[in-house]
Amino acid sequence: MKTGPDQAFTLAEVDLEEPRGDEVLVRVVATGLCHTDLTVPTMLPQEMFPHVFGHEGAGIVEAVGDDVTGIEVGDHVVMSLRSCRSCAQCGAGRYGYCESSLFLNYMGMRLDGSTTYSRDGAPVFGSFFGQSSFSQHAIAYADNVVVVDRELDLTRIAPYGCGFQTGAGAVLNVLRSQPEDSLAVYGAGAVGLAAIAAAAGAGVGTIVAVDVLPSRLRTAERYGAVGINPDDLGESSLVEAVKEATAGGASGAIDTTSVPAVLKQAAQALAVRGELVVLALGAPEFPVDAIDMMQNGKVIRGSVEGDSDPLEMVPRLLALNAAGRFDVDGLVQPYPFAEINQAVADVAAGSVVKPVLVW
Repeated sequence: MKTGPDQAFTLAEVDLEEPRGDEVLVRVVATGLCHTDLTVPTMLPQEMFPHVFGHEGAGIVEAVGDDVTGIEVGDHVVMSLRSCRSCAQCGAGRYGYCESSLFLNYMGMRLDGSTTYSRDGAPVFGSFFGQSSFSQHAIAYADNVVVVDRELDLTRIAPYGCGFQTGAGAVLNVLRSQPEDSLAVYGAGAVGLAAIAAAAGAGVGTIVAVDVLPSRLRTAERYGAVGINPDDLGESSLVEAVKEATAGGASGAIDTTSVPAVLKQAAQALAVRGELVVLALGAPEFPVDAIDMMQNGKVIRGSVEGDSDPLEMVPRLLALNAAGRFDVDGLVQPYPFAEINQAVADVAAGSVVKPVLVW
């Protein structure tokens, strides 16, 4: 858990309530480390600490509330974001935009204001994405628990709950990229490489990866992407380089950096009527070339979890992986949970793509 917005993660003993009628108790086996686990804590006030984070958990069900159906003790599961499944947005299939999403995923407590964790009788905030899976046990819900084949390696598939489905969903659900399209991905971390893997599996004709880390570009190139390092361009601009690689401009683009200058260039490097999907949390504002946007019919839009319904998207991606059309296994690097801060440092340095913490 974290004891403050800028504090390192620490291991501590806490008390976890028994699951209520609508809850599921999961023994966590592995949890992916996501950029959101690092950025959200910095946005919270000290009053919301101590706080247990983690939202790419995978594990084994140990108890099920009386009101839960379709999930049984012993099931192997992947956990993802929560949604109410009853509001207008959920009714339209837009689960990432649930009208209760802020409270269900980010406020650290149940809807009644209680916390699932406590320590020495004092509340410990949790319920992060309805799970807080940086823990040996987590309380989750039927709306964010996906039952998977018991033969699957939970360490390998934990990131499907967020990072992998976000990148893949941006390609498959939002852009719906086709073989005749081109795709530029800015930031070849776990989310960006998942997008590239999904695009490669879908047969997208031209894929471009933009990153300043040569190791990330080499990984992207193994999927057939053209790698561009802005630091190597000399007098040429990134916009020119992407347009050259995509024969005039990318029909679709994905940003995982949230760097304002990169976002502006990503939009400028689009083809006529091209679309840029913004996936990252970070800079609250970025510049836009309004004339270019208007005259060329370009679109910039955000996306939560790649517009995915986790209950549908996780099984879909696992099926694509089994068919060899979503090859992300090599992106995962396991770490013991006790080495969580080393995993944070390694991903920040770019020496690993997707740390997964294992008990």
